[in-house]
Amino acid sequence: MTRTASLCTASATGILALAVVGLVVGDFPVPAREALATAIWDRGSEFDFVVNSLRFPRVVVAVLAGICLAVSGALFQTLIDNPLVSPDIIGIDTGAAAMAVAVLALGLDTRLLPYAAFAGAVGTAGLIFVLSWRRGFSGGRLVLVGIGINALLTAVITYMLVRFPIERVSAAARWQAGTLSSSSWGDARTLAIGMALLVPAAFLLIRQLRVMQLGDDTAIALGVGLEPSRLTVIIVGCGLAATVVAVVGPLGFVALLVPHVARALAGAFSGGVLLLTALLGAVMLLSADLVAQRLFAPTVLPAGVVTAAMGGPYLLFVLRRFNRAA
Repeated sequence: MTRTASLCTASATGILALAVVGLVVGDFPVPAREALATAIWDRGSEFDFVVNSLRFPRVVVAVLAGICLAVSGALFQTLIDNPLVSPDIIGIDTGAAAMAVAVLALGLDTRLLPYAAFAGAVGTAGLIFVLSWRRGFSGGRLVLVGIGINALLTAVITYMLVRFPIERVSAAARWQAGTLSSSSWGDARTLAIGMALLVPAAFLLIRQLRVMQLGDDTAIALGVGLEPSRLTVIIVGCGLAATVVAVVGPLGFVALLVPHVARALAGAFSGGVLLLTALLGAVMLLSADLVAQRLFAPTVLPAGVVTAAMGGPYLLFVLRRFNRAA
């Protein structure tokens, strides 16, 4: 417990440090003292637009999105007892992306985009759950069905990108990479509402998840309703992922990588480990967005490109360890 608390404290400190850096650095540098003053109380200063309209909402969105994705990944990995499972692997993010790309490619009102993405994610999750149900729930079937749905939806997205005019699909392609460049206080508010509703629900599910890890028979003997509990976990995990994708687009590997790192640092799944997972998610996405902004400045990369570059090698490392263990 002491180790987990220390790691949580270090992660929270890292979030604050990265947030300050996010307010300071950019094409128009702002001194740290003035950046903090402008963000907290001095809203009428000469740096007000740069800090409070451009950088501060981007930092807040990165923190909230990182928390939501990391918690979502932890729920799925614990439910299915597989550290290589996440919403982006089993097609939930791709379902959201398919609906969002359809809105952009068809030239529909872009105000529909968040709602379409959310509906796509939830609808895909429901389809995966129905197709993987066969006289009960099976984590293995859910993963296989999800991978198949993911491949199918990826093909649909590719078709739309080559079928429709380039001026429409260029915006869709950039959104699909996952970017925080146009983050606003409205996006932060949407994420905050989703997090306030779903993250506490995730913590309330910890007991059921820990009991289910003991096996179905033991869980039933201890009074846990397996199917309702599993469905609730899937709903909460999908809701967290869908909220993020609806706001900033699909950000690969955050939900996959962060829970694995948290378990490696702090041990088996628990309330403290879930809190650490949430904080590490914010650290990862804040770091990735800062790298995306400054690595090839003045060119700004989508944050999803950086998270993929960070997560891809680690995934290969984990797969290699699994192969050796087998």
